[in-house]
Amino acid sequence: SKRFTRTLVQFLTRPEVEALLAAPDQRTWFGRRDHAFLLVAVQTGLRVSEMTGLTREDVVLAAGAHVRVTGKGRKERCTPLARPTREVLKVWLREPRRGTGSVLFPSAKGSRLTIHGVQYLLNKHRQTASRLCPSLTHKHVTVHRLRHTAAMELLQAGVDRAVIALWLGHESVETTQIYLEATLRM
Repeated sequence: SKRFTRTLVQFLTRPEVEALLAAPDQRTWFGRRDHAFLLVAVQTGLRVSEMTGLTREDVVLAAGAHVRVTGKGRKERCTPLARPTREVLKVWLREPRRGTGSVLFPSAKGSRLTIHGVQYLLNKHRQTASRLCPSLTHKHVTVHRLRHTAAMELLQAGVDRAVIALWLGHESVETTQIYLEATLRM
């Protein structure tokens, strides 16, 4: 196999995450949607296709709160929801629906958000958040970077690599090695 330089995993720090979560104007429907979207993304580590594909029926807020997703390779998994995320989703689910579908985070017309739509909202809120947290100014925030952030927070909280692999829907525990290497370098 070819030799190559593997770059470190890029993720957000806790202050950057907090600034990003505070950026959406929650007085508007779009702000409430975006806040809920960002919170779910950074807490669950779901892929962009998993985030945009979530439906209201995929969210379980009772005991053992979680989201059900069908990920890569059509593998289904359940990802736990923390109490703050669960509370935000309870409020979000009471919002009037847009369109005829049951998309959890719909576009203005009620359809599934596109990848470009997601990137637009991330860029918009990163720009707003960079006023509070200047380190975000030159960072490229993507759903995948939020996924890395979720994994790093789990690892730093002492969660076992095997659990992180299950949480993220990785085929192998070895895939989580990149997070361990980034933590050791820190």
